[in-house]
Amino acid sequence: MVESPVPPRPSRRRNPLVAVLRLAFRLVVGIVILLDELVRPLYRPLLDWLSALKLVQKFEHWVASLPAYAVLVLIAVPYGVVEPVKFLALLHIANGHVRTGTFLFLLAHLVSFVLIERIFTAGKAQLMTVRWMAYVIETAASVHRTVSEWLRLAELKRRARALWRWARLRLR
Repeated sequence: MVESPVPPRPSRRRNPLVAVLRLAFRLVVGIVILLDELVRPLYRPLLDWLSALKLVQKFEHWVASLPAYAVLVLIAVPYGVVEPVKFLALLHIANGHVRTGTFLFLLAHLVSFVLIERIFTAGKAQLMTVRWMAYVIETAASVHRTVSEWLRLAELKRRARALWRWARLRLR
């Protein structure tokens, strides 16, 4: 009997807390992806229009020239400003100022979607050089693929577009 030159590795016990945190992270990412897929058709034309502007293209080129942690700071700053605004908007709604609060909430979401997406798109290559950020990005992409396949999002989108076209023709 020939012995293996490399001894077998001892089995590594996984920390159950880490497993729960990973599952929670995947669930949160899945919910965010679903919400994004629902509202993306509403703000996609705006993103396309903005990305065609020369000023935005110059900004993206500048972001692409920055180091990874500078890109992270550029992403963190809008979150640091917009998230409190969202909270204040919810307080406005709770205090009876529904129109103002809803407008402020939607505006804050729009700013965060547009600005964060432009920064992320321009700086993704740099962000992928940061190990933990690459893990977050890859995990989000994996969850996105899984959610898309599970819900058959491509087919649902195709059917929703066909239904929308049918409704527009019938309601004219």
